[in-house]
Amino acid sequence: MELTWYGRTCIRLRGKDAVVVADPYQAVVGPTGRGITGEIVTYSHPDDTPLPKAKGVRSRDGSTVLPSSLENAFVLDGPGEYEVRDVLLTGVRTYRDDVKGAVRGKQVAFVVELDLMHTIHLGEIGHLLTEEKLGDIGPIDIACVPIGGSLSATKAAELVAQMDPRIVVVMPLDEEAPETREAIAKFFHEMGGEAAPQPKLSVTISGLPAETTAVLLESRGKA
Repeated sequence: MELTWYGRTCIRLRGKDAVVVADPYQAVVGPTGRGITGEIVTYSHPDDTPLPKAKGVRSRDGSTVLPSSLENAFVLDGPGEYEVRDVLLTGVRTYRDDVKGAVRGKQVAFVVELDLMHTIHLGEIGHLLTEEKLGDIGPIDIACVPIGGSLSATKAAELVAQMDPRIVVVMPLDEEAPETREAIAKFFHEMGGEAAPQPKLSVTISGLPAETTAVLLESRGKA
């Protein structure tokens, strides 16, 4: 499976059976409006305000406009268990703060079973997980974790420890902001590694590291 980061929480998972795109940008902004393709789209927080000039097909909740290159994809934006193109996906209700969405709203974390690996995309999650949520999520091989949002770097490291994945893919929410860069450095320090950006990540079930390893990807959104 190949993972590519397009900025913020937008990540593409390219597997043998399908391509899953998490949190593509709305149609009039961002790199994903210029041709990213995939069969399945997941939105962790489709309750964002739609852009006033955005035109095109909207997600099921009606508030997010799909990029034209993804208009024919199967869109998921709510909790539940799904099977699309032989890919199993589980949406788990989570929140963008630690007060059950009272401040920043609710969202959905998606677990994607692709190429025999379980990858969780945490969106802009802002809290640690309860035992119940951990049970809903199940075992995780790869975790895509936001850095620079309402979740501190220390809390993000605690969240990773709860799930115990083999690989952590960091998703900086504003990679140019000094506070985000500081949070990235602190997170990698907590994880015992260094933030050395790489273009993309290719991984197989047999090639998963023995110890949890954090990875920082270069944003394809700069291309």
